[in-house]
Amino acid sequence: MLRLAAASLAGTAIEFYDFFVYGTAAALVLGPLFFPTFSPVAGTLAAFGTFGVGFVARPLGSILFGHFGDRRGRRPVLVASLLLTGASTVAVGCVPSYGSIGVAAPVLLLVLRFLQGLGLGGEWGGAVLLTAEHAPAGRRGLWSSFPQIGPAVGFLLANGVMLALSATLTDAQFAQWGWRVPFWVAGALALGGLWLRSSLVESPRFLEIDDHARVPLAEVVRDHWRLVLLTAGALSVGYAIFYAVTTWSLAYGTGRLGVGRTEMLACIMAAVVVKGSLTPLVALLSDRYGRRLLCLLGCAAAALWMFPMVALLATGAPLLMFLGFLGALLAFVTMFAVLGAYLPELYEPRVRCTGAAVGYNLGGVLGGALTPIVATALAEHGGRVPWGVGAYLTGIALFSLGCFALLPETRPVRAAVPEPAVG
Repeated sequence: MLRLAAASLAGTAIEFYDFFVYGTAAALVLGPLFFPTFSPVAGTLAAFGTFGVGFVARPLGSILFGHFGDRRGRRPVLVASLLLTGASTVAVGCVPSYGSIGVAAPVLLLVLRFLQGLGLGGEWGGAVLLTAEHAPAGRRGLWSSFPQIGPAVGFLLANGVMLALSATLTDAQFAQWGWRVPFWVAGALALGGLWLRSSLVESPRFLEIDDHARVPLAEVVRDHWRLVLLTAGALSVGYAIFYAVTTWSLAYGTGRLGVGRTEMLACIMAAVVVKGSLTPLVALLSDRYGRRLLCLLGCAAAALWMFPMVALLATGAPLLMFLGFLGALLAFVTMFAVLGAYLPELYEPRVRCTGAAVGYNLGGVLGGALTPIVATALAEHGGRVPWGVGAYLTGIALFSLGCFALLPETRPVRAAVPEPAVG
């Protein structure tokens, strides 16, 4: 289990590195380079628009790769999704700017971002299911949390490289070529991930299925549509919080507040370190006290903290901004640490790869794709403290709270209880 969990964590970290490095670049440099005819705010909105395309592609990727995951196995999905995401990320670093090839530059950016999202949409379902379906029922929450640590590791890798470049290069050097380096690094990381995954074995739960779904998506839509919609709505707050902290606040702090790139990245990364470190502990609590209870607590905490978070951000003081981000990410991890076990337990094994991944990635469209765009627009028309952003995030938290309240608990009462299949 430890070797399997470590390989899943490493692969997920690499995939999310690819995805997050684009978000950081969108907040810092893509607007002026690829949308130079726009105003600064409009350029940032346009860059965040290409960022959002990745989220739109993720449900499509979960349908495509989920089909093969339910029909052919979880393991092949991990290899194919990693190849697609890694290749498209390297290609982003090679796209000439608008000044070199004109409108073709943002078009290429859009296509490659779509391919990134397509690959990541297949990654999460395969990595989580391979771990969850190997894990003993009484410790499924703990072992399934390892892929959930991957996004934090990927974010820290992406922003660590960006932070190092930002601190050592001039603004002109960073804008000219420095921002491309993290995208090229993705190629080496992808090769390492493929080597790690070459030794993984297929999920025992998949091998036990006698009658595989012919068209998994059709069964999910017919038999589990309500469950998919509820999980998507429930997860939207987690995406909204994470990308408000890691993407929108970075653009707002450097652009509106005049805080340096290095200071903003350091504050965000410190909060993400704490969040990632606590993920296994929270997941272990879910094995004892239940998945749904922790999700409800996380949503409630998020609803209470969004206004204090934006107030602390508006100070521009590094310590206060860090505290604001930390409170938000603690609410986030209370929900998302348990999802590696919770979502697979909600779906029957024959359509699990499609159902869990589609619900997970639809939540990303609702919460992740729109939040940087909506928050940027709301902050532009507000005062120094972006209260409108706080109200928007609080509303999403309350909406997700209602969705979680309608979902069932899935944690086995005893380790010996057979795997539940709800919905």
